[in-house]
Amino acid sequence: MQNLLNKIKQKKELRDLDDDFVKKEIKLFFKSNPKKLKVLEKPKSAKYKEIVKEIRAKLRRSFGLFRDDKKKRLKLLKQDDFVIKEILKTHPSTKERLAFYQDLYKKIFAITGVPKSILDLGSGINPYSYQYMQTEASYLAYDIDKEEVEHLNQYFKKYNINGRALVKDISQLSRLPKVDLTLLFKVTDVLDKGKGHKTTEALLKKIKSKFIVVSFPTLTMSGKKMNFPRRKWIELLCHRLGYTFKSLEFPGEIFYVIKK
Repeated sequence: MQNLLNKIKQKKELRDLDDDFVKKEIKLFFKSNPKKLKVLEKPKSAKYKEIVKEIRAKLRRSFGLFRDDKKKRLKLLKQDDFVIKEILKTHPSTKERLAFYQDLYKKIFAITGVPKSILDLGSGINPYSYQYMQTEASYLAYDIDKEEVEHLNQYFKKYNINGRALVKDISQLSRLPKVDLTLLFKVTDVLDKGKGHKTTEALLKKIKSKFIVVSFPTLTMSGKKMNFPRRKWIELLCHRLGYTFKSLEFPGEIFYVIKK
């Protein structure tokens, strides 16, 4: 396991992933492909290299690890007069939201009330949008990328934001802190991996906030509008669990503001 882990993380874009998270993905791979376990005894074989490539590809697909230009973000963060917009432009999702970030938070808070505490699960670089919230809420962010977490903590410190980022695999959390609002932006598709929605349901039940905002893309990877942009499954899930919700639609993304 350790040798395979080390081999997988030799790729620069995977280097900062949490070890426990990668081990979990390795175990899931062999659970689905038990016959390939024997290949681990031959680390110099072509089949071993194929396994390494398969797991790396899975990690890249699932978690968007080509998070555009980490170095560029760090360089911008070190500048005294850097513009938050430039950092948010370095990732596709946050770049898209720049056109409506302020309006998004205004509409969310109109439903939830202005929160005093926020938890951002699978945050990526979304915490850099804090200035668009126009609030002094405390901010807690969980992400699997160690380097990204370090950069976020530098940002919080530099701008005297009552915030903290931690390395956490949100699919494995047993406890969550009590907050006013929890954000799950474009995370559930990754959590569920196309195999039902039990992982997302379990996470929603664990969340200790009155309000949760879950978002989904409404465009395909090629930029075309999806045939069914709404997620009927989460609407049905909310009804079954006794939660209420309101949806907010913006270009390329739909947000469900859920009340537990």
